[in-house]
Amino acid sequence: MRAENYQARHQPPSHEYELNFGPNHPGIEGNYALKVRLHGDTVIEAKADGGYLHRGFEKLMEQRLWIQNLALVPRICVPDPAPMELAYSTAVENLCGLDVPARAQWLRVLQMELSRIAAHLFTFGGHAATTGMYNPMYWGVADRDVVLDLFEELTGGRVYHIYNIPGGVRKDVPEGFLGRVASTLDYLESRLPDYDNLFFTNQVFVTRSKNVGTLSQQQALELGVTGPNLRACGLAFDVRRDDPYLVYDQLEFDIPIEHAGDAWARTLVRRAELKESIRIVRQVLERLPAMPGPIRAPIPNPLAWNVPAGEYYARVESSKGELSWYVVSNGGAKPYRTHIRGPSSMHAVQVLETLCKGARLEDVAQIMFSLDACPPEVDR
Repeated sequence: MRAENYQARHQPPSHEYELNFGPNHPGIEGNYALKVRLHGDTVIEAKADGGYLHRGFEKLMEQRLWIQNLALVPRICVPDPAPMELAYSTAVENLCGLDVPARAQWLRVLQMELSRIAAHLFTFGGHAATTGMYNPMYWGVADRDVVLDLFEELTGGRVYHIYNIPGGVRKDVPEGFLGRVASTLDYLESRLPDYDNLFFTNQVFVTRSKNVGTLSQQQALELGVTGPNLRACGLAFDVRRDDPYLVYDQLEFDIPIEHAGDAWARTLVRRAELKESIRIVRQVLERLPAMPGPIRAPIPNPLAWNVPAGEYYARVESSKGELSWYVVSNGGAKPYRTHIRGPSSMHAVQVLETLCKGARLEDVAQIMFSLDACPPEVDR
């Protein structure tokens, strides 16, 4: 009798039930879980659980030499690794007082914008698949591979580039590389009308994503939203323009915005951003040949490199939003502390949980993918 009374008090009503989205659900990149409690097909509560992927990056970095961490940081956001490399390298450079040569800064912009293009293509494909549209998914993955071909030629690595090092970049562009980049940009631009017809303006996708997961500008600011998700709420904030680094203040580009703040608006912002990234890369291709000189500043022996004591906070704009690294040195050969303030920490937890509450079950995957988070960055 006591057991029956306990169950009656502690079990949810029979019309409520729990469901796990993940850790292998296509609604978000990577192994990530969202535990939802439903009443019928309406979400009553959603709880994010990021404990299914890489873990402990920040503590692992304390056990590795400064230079060794360059192989670790790209894994924190697999679809868009370049900003992780850049932010970490920028923090170390400022601790050491290193001046990055001009040519290296232009090469870094080239890598950053190609990485943004590849990340957005990957997101388009995955987002389309949440509505059962698999052709755009195949296109997105295949066209991203064309960009990864360029990374393999430039850096030796398709996914993890490990191209940035404190002081500059590892290597210069190979012969004929800039021409191949230009040809790839021409190809990607020629594909955009096909993506528009099959995906962005497809009534299946528009109906499934419009007025879904709507976020007001005030909500976005209160929840710490950045990047395309914030710009989809009508606020044109971009670190590349508002707190410029590298040579972004010498480049012309627009900050695309939408005002609806829903899943469709977030996708349209990324579509416009892809075109702006192509525009930026074209400017780099035009001006890079006129930027001769070294590609990195001299650094001490990396295996016996004691970085001066101090702390630095570096931030960049990734495809996911504002990405920051806080790095502390005690004057030793390894970081004393590192901390990542990444966009996915907000987007994949409090924002996702907020937007899913009250949503219909079939819209959960739409909301998840429209926020475009990197799970390893959450459970780091």
